[in-house]
Amino acid sequence: MRAIVTGLTLLALLSGCSSDRTTINTSQSLVMESSVLSAGITTDEPVMSEHDGQQRASSVLFNQQEKAVTVHYRFYWYDDKGLEILPFERPRTVSVRPHDKVEISSQTGNLTASKVRLYLYL
Repeated sequence: MRAIVTGLTLLALLSGCSSDRTTINTSQSLVMESSVLSAGITTDEPVMSEHDGQQRASSVLFNQQEKAVTVHYRFYWYDDKGLEILPFERPRTVSVRPHDKVEISSQTGNLTASKVRLYLYL
């Protein structure tokens, strides 16, 4: 019994440790809340390119509805090891007019950036 309690205590201590950088599974480059799809917004995974010596990610949002839709989004940048790159980008907002499209993008000067994830929510 004492070994179990000691093991649980050690597990609790280890789970309480944190660092400034988080390792994430970056295989999913696009995350959309179901409410975004329900509102009529569609998009593809973000495309990465180099622009003026910086990494750039972009995606086009399409509004299939008869009314404008306001979408919140954030790009998350990762290195080859799946570590999130600091500083964190702030969430942004865009309004997509009815039956229109809007390109959203992000740039990072961190040359170790090799992966990106786009998170969309209402």
